[in-house]
Amino acid sequence: MTRRKFTSKFKTKVVLELLKEHASLAELAQKYELAPQQLSNWKREFLNNAEEVFEKGPKSKQAQADEEKDKLLKTIGKLKVENDFLKDALR
Repeated sequence: MTRRKFTSKFKTKVVLELLKEHASLAELAQKYELAPQQLSNWKREFLNNAEEVFEKGPKSKQAQADEEKDKLLKTIGKLKVENDFLKDALR
């Protein structure tokens, strides 16, 4: 049996349905063929990270900094390879 993978969109849909409390945890677990514990975990994770939706600045700046760092590391690696190649060509 292979593990099923769920998109964040699907998880959000299920958690929001769970938060509406129109159906019980057991009913939703049965409806989506999931373990009740899995739904509880998704709900807990959703609620723990909900405040990040409204944060401005630090998260987006951090993401930009990470992207810039990755780009610079890639450039450094490329330049090192080129430098090593040229050193070997001079010998």
